[in-house]
Amino acid sequence: MSSGALGLATPQEISKYEPVIGLEVHVQTEYANKNVLRQPDQLWRPSEHQRLSGLSGTSRRIADAQPASGRTGDPGGARDALPSQSSSRFARKNYFYPDLPKGYQITQLDEPLAAHGWVETAIEGNKGRIGLTRIQLEEDAGKSIHDGFQDFEGYTYVDLNRSGTPLIEIVSEPDLRSPGEAYAFLTELKLVLQYVGVSECDMEKGQLRCDANVSVRLRGAEKFGTKAEVENLNSFRFAKLALDYEIARQVPELMKFVLDSGRGEPT
Repeated sequence: MSSGALGLATPQEISKYEPVIGLEVHVQTEYANKNVLRQPDQLWRPSEHQRLSGLSGTSRRIADAQPASGRTGDPGGARDALPSQSSSRFARKNYFYPDLPKGYQITQLDEPLAAHGWVETAIEGNKGRIGLTRIQLEEDAGKSIHDGFQDFEGYTYVDLNRSGTPLIEIVSEPDLRSPGEAYAFLTELKLVLQYVGVSECDMEKGQLRCDANVSVRLRGAEKFGTKAEVENLNSFRFAKLALDYEIARQVPELMKFVLDSGRGEPT
């Protein structure tokens, strides 16, 4: 049914299926201070040189971070459109995670800054329009570090230096139908963000990263498949490679399900 030691689908098998991809893009803004601290960010200095006062994120000083995120929703003639909302609201999103020690994140999950827009892309001369569900402002969490230390096999370290910094989350509709289209979407979105001065989008510094939700379905099918999420992709190339792999992994699983359910081999 599939080839390779990893049991991945062949290009011929993949051609019978259609990927469905949606992206969540996280962008650190150009705002010079943390939302919650009265000191400039120095995110890229060694951690032992950072002196943070209080517990990041427990008080709000958000007003100065709003203009940068607002420019994302009103790009001033750029090639995308995302209507700004008449009002937005911050709320607490409660969840436990090691890099968010206070146990909740401040976010505009329910009432975002902007919603229901699009980004235009072009692949080999073919233009497409990718829907945007929302743009919301929230605070960043810390960073889990899984290697680089002598005892990394038994421990994970957490760097809290970026915790509480302004973060823009841009959520796309599940309109992307190939890893190449996802690559083109991310490239266009980065250009817009840099053009309007929202962020330098330096991916090596974590200023732009994304999560990808991907599923596959038989070509011609209307119902979405079961999605998997690939998180914290910090390179457009890595995002494309991760999507290629995930599609090739999911296709044999779906083929096996079809056979086991007695529906016959996909044609």
